[in-house]
Amino acid sequence: MAKRTLLTLQIAGGAIFGALSIVVSAFTTPIIPRFPGWGMAIFDPVSIIWMICFLIFGPVAGILCCLIGSFGLLLFDPTGIGPLFKLMATIPLVIVPTIILKLYKRKEGELNSPKLKAPKNYAFTGIIALSVRIAIMIGANLIFFIFFANLFEWAETPGTTEAWMLIIIFAIIVNVYQGALDLIIPYLVVYKTKLDEKFEIW
Repeated sequence: MAKRTLLTLQIAGGAIFGALSIVVSAFTTPIIPRFPGWGMAIFDPVSIIWMICFLIFGPVAGILCCLIGSFGLLLFDPTGIGPLFKLMATIPLVIVPTIILKLYKRKEGELNSPKLKAPKNYAFTGIIALSVRIAIMIGANLIFFIFFANLFEWAETPGTTEAWMLIIIFAIIVNVYQGALDLIIPYLVVYKTKLDEKFEIW
C-alpha cells in the first residue's frame, strides 16, 4: 500500500473513531457515576474506543482519535478538566508501545501490528505504558489540587498529609483499573476477532 494511501486511511480512521467516541460520550458522560470531590468517572468507555482505533489503524490514527475525542468531551464533561486528564492518561498507551515497536528490527514492508498482537509483547508494552500513565497522572493530580482546585466548585483541596497520600493512592488504583480496561478490552475486540487481519494497515 502506498504511503500516501496508508496515511489517508489512518487519518480517516482516526476521524471516524474520534467522532464515534464523541457520540458515545454524549450518551454516557451525563450518567457515569463520579467520585465526590474528585470529578473522576468510575468507568469511562470513551478511551476504549480510542485504543481500538489505535490497534486497528496505528499510532497516527490513535493520537488523532484521542485529540478529536478529547475536544468532543469538552461539550459534555461536567468537570471542566476531565477531557485533558483523559487525554494525558490515554496517550501513553498509544505512544509507549509505538516507541517500543520502533526499537524492533523489522524487514521493509513488515507490519507492526502482528508484533503487538503477540500476548507477551502486548503485555510487556502495556505494563510499561501503564507505568508511564500512572506516573503522569499522579503528577497531574497533585499539580491540579495544589494550584487549580480552587477554580472548580466540585474540587476539594486536601488539608492534611493523609489526604495528599490518599490522592496518590487513589490515582494509582483508578489508573491501574481503567488502564487495564483500556488495554484488555480493545485487545479482545481487535485481535480476537481478527479485525487487524481484515485491515492490515500498520
